[in-house]
Formats: sequence, C-alpha cells, structure tokens
Amino acid sequence: MAGRRPLSPERLSRRLGVDADLKRLRGHIAAWTEQGHREVKALLRWQLMSPAKYFRPMTIFACHRSVSRAEAPPPVMLSAIALELFHNVSLVVDDLLDRSRQRRGRLTLHCRFGSLPAWMTSGYLTAGGFDLVADDTYATQLLGQLMRRLAVAECLQWRLRRRPLGLPYWESIAGEDTGSMFEICARLGTRDGRLAKFGRLLGMLYHGCDDVADVRGTTALGGGGKEDLRDGILTLPAALAVRDPATAKLFRGPLNGNARLFQTKLARALPEAERYLDRLAVAAMAEARRHAANPEPLITLVRHTRVLSAG
Repeated sequence: MAGRRPLSPERLSRRLGVDADLKRLRGHIAAWTEQGHREVKALLRWQLMSPAKYFRPMTIFACHRSVSRAEAPPPVMLSAIALELFHNVSLVVDDLLDRSRQRRGRLTLHCRFGSLPAWMTSGYLTAGGFDLVADDTYATQLLGQLMRRLAVAECLQWRLRRRPLGLPYWESIAGEDTGSMFEICARLGTRDGRLAKFGRLLGMLYHGCDDVADVRGTTALGGGGKEDLRDGILTLPAALAVRDPATAKLFRGPLNGNARLFQTKLARALPEAERYLDRLAVAAMAEARRHAANPEPLITLVRHTRVLSAG
C-alpha cells in the first residue's frame, strides 16, 4: 500500500471534498487570532498562521461528509477550530520538552519568544478552545476527555522509556496518544460514536507511520527521530527490534556511542513494521466501509496516511 507520494493539504482537501470547509476554518482561525489579547497576539500569529497541514480538522470534515453530503454545520466547524487549537497546544509542549528549534520551516514558538511566553500561550490556546465550544456540551465533554487521555498517554510513554517492551505496549501508547486524537475527531465529525474505532485505527496508523518515517530520516510528518532515540521512547520499530536480546540491552540504557548500531537494528525492523502498518490500514478501511454511508473520504484519508511512512 506504501509507495505513492502524500498529497499537499490543498490537494487532499479537494480529494476529500472538504476544500470549502477548510477555507472557512482558515478564515475563522485567522479571525480568532486577530481577536487575541495584544500581549499574546504576536505569539498566536507565529504559532497559528505558519504553514499547517490541518489534517485533524480535515479528518473531522471527512467524517462528517461520510455520513452527510452537506458542508460542516456550525457545531462541527467550531469543534474543528477548537481541536486545531488543542493540537497546537500539543505542538508547543512537544517542542519545549524536546528542545526543538525548528517546526514547519521556522523557529519554534519558545525559541522565538522564550519558554515562559510559550507555556502561557499553550494555556491561552486551551482556554480559547473551550470557549469556542462552551455552548456545545457534546463537544466540550469530548475535548475535555481528549486532553485527559493525551496527558495520561504522555505520562505512560515517558514512564515506559528505555524499557524493551513489545508490540502490545506500543499499541497501548499509540492508541491513547494519536489514536485518541483521531477518535475524538471522528466523534466530533459525526456527532456520535459510529466511526470511533475508525478514528482510533487511523490515529494509530499515523503514529506508526511517523515512527517509521523517523527511522528513515524523512520529514513527511514534520517531526524528527533524534529525540525519541535520545529519550528511549518505545516507537513501532523499537517495539519490534527489541525482541532481539542484544537490541533490548542497547535500548535499556544510554546509547553512549552506540546510536548508529541501534539505528541499524531499527532499520532492520522496518519491513515488518511496514507489514503491520498495512494491516492497520486494511482494518481502518474495513471500519469505514462498515459504518459510513459514504466511505470514500475515509478511504482517501487512510491511503494518504499510509504513504507517509515512506516520505
């Protein structure tokens, strides 16, 4: 299933049939940014007005289009804006913790404005997201659930660092990290739980493709693999590679000059990782066909995501 090139955000939105929704979303985010407090407006512009993929809002819109031919109604649109704000919270926090200097081809927020302003802006974005859906009990509850699940997933992933655990542990992490994000996207798009499993599988696929792309040194998903290697994070290739006792021993402690050797071990696990990702993609498409009246936008999402591992 891998081998094609990923689509640009513009081409993907047209392929999904949500280009009008995406244009509206961009306009709403720009307006929301300009209404921000003057003390943080420059930070909001820097974070929100930089080039973005908007893959999560497009997932919300595609899930909505899979059960309805109409454009996104106001509750779905406001949910998508709030979700994108929350996604940016996660980006800001990740960049701070990873000490990243670049994102989307420019300085990260904390490198441009300082760590404290970046932390405070992440809080401002969170509050702003909840303000947007304050009159929507369904969305408010789901977004609150999402933030709790993401917090738990990050703590779990950090606690399990440098532990040579297998695939079931990676599935737990991926399912509650990226998987929960896309599960909530699906629920917000359909306003019910019929595509929840699809969303979770799509998120796990995205997470796994990111892990594989990092080993290959690609930039398809915008991240890098050095931080995971440094911190001993259980990625998909690592979960497969550590079944070898010698590789597990490497994974348990600081690499201390053995980084190249460990990267070689991870590279050898890539063919099996790709086969696993193929199975995830097939399962996600089966869920789409089973529960969506119009599954084609969802199939497109899966196919787009699957090729991201190759860069």
